[in-house]
Amino acid sequence: MRTTPELLAAVAAAAVPGVAPVATGPSPDDAADFRSCVVQDSEGRRWRVRSPLNTEASMRLETEHLVLQAFTPSVRSRLPFHLPTVAGSVAQDGLRTFVYSHLPGHTLSLREFQRQNEHPEPPVHAPSPSATPRAPLAVQLGRSLGCLHSLPRALVMDADLPAYSAEQCRKRMLHDLDQAATTGLIPGDLLRRWEEALEDTTLWQFSTRVVHGDLHEDNITVDHGSLASFTGWSDLHVGDPAVDFSWLVGMSDPAFADTVLEAYSVAAVQPPDRHLLRRAHLKAEFALAEWLVRGVDRGITSMVDNAQRMLTTLAADVRASASPSPGVAGPPPVPPAPPAAPASTASPAPPASPASTASVAASGADRAGDSADDSVDRADSDGRALDGGSAPDNHPSEDGLSPGHHSSEGGSSAASGSVTPTS
Repeated sequence: MRTTPELLAAVAAAAVPGVAPVATGPSPDDAADFRSCVVQDSEGRRWRVRSPLNTEASMRLETEHLVLQAFTPSVRSRLPFHLPTVAGSVAQDGLRTFVYSHLPGHTLSLREFQRQNEHPEPPVHAPSPSATPRAPLAVQLGRSLGCLHSLPRALVMDADLPAYSAEQCRKRMLHDLDQAATTGLIPGDLLRRWEEALEDTTLWQFSTRVVHGDLHEDNITVDHGSLASFTGWSDLHVGDPAVDFSWLVGMSDPAFADTVLEAYSVAAVQPPDRHLLRRAHLKAEFALAEWLVRGVDRGITSMVDNAQRMLTTLAADVRASASPSPGVAGPPPVPPAPPAAPASTASPAPPASPASTASVAASGADRAGDSADDSVDRADSDGRALDGGSAPDNHPSEDGLSPGHHSSEGGSSAASGSVTPTS
């Protein structure tokens, strides 16, 4: 059965007593595994609903529930960001859909992260003249990661979650590389490049940390220039801190990641190892191979084709940049000889960073899905569908919830995206 915002609104009503949905809005998620939306109830409260599409995804949500329970109030008070709280769940056909208390803020694209870092949105309420100026977004990210990675390992181990040594992290990635190679679909020069980085043991001498494990722009919310929350906690473990930095190499400005790392160095209990960003680049590139293997395992041809195209682009970028290893820049380009006669032609742009290309491509692939599942529906406060079908010019309303439409299908009113009243 197709999972729609209407059905997710019905789940929220069934899972959380007293919730009467009146509107739904999109919520970014991994479209290959989940359908998600934000539900607003008649009292103005918002809830995030995540529904798994397969057994593996359902197990991830169950793990996330376990993780969030491990974050006790005392632990949460030590972190400079919010974490979601499970408000209820509903089981159907062996899969469990979870409803979370909605967190403030919204997600940003990589480009928006950079823009708000340089030109932050003003706070809702003007700070007092004596207040400490708000730090740039990159600094807030670094401090938040430093606090997260400084949590005691017992938090993870007591919850019976995975804990790996540095050598185990390296061997697990080598195993994944071997699995990727068996597909025969990955350019050989990329396989050799990654294998050489994994065999360079100097890169893998680091202290493990408590890491989020699945951090990227869709799992971070920002509220008027302030980092508000981290979400998507199904992969919490003790492991390589570079995992939580790999998405940063997709920024077009490498100074952003450098600023994050500098703030992290100050906030973390222990300073980062000097090869952290190199491993982050490696993980960003290798994410495309993991995406391809995932598509092969599931028999999804479109995923495999997209991954192959992105891997081909990555291989071309590596050759163009002459980068000898992930995170290591190639030689600077030789400037062209001056023209014999004056000319106004622009100088060629330098080749893109291989990891930047890979990170952006993988991020886009993770968000690829049916756009119809991100449709936004709305009803008035008494539950009746609004007339007119859509807002003028199809523009969303200021609260991010745009007017919706009547469901064309029959069935229970609780499953309607407009949340029409029951008779």
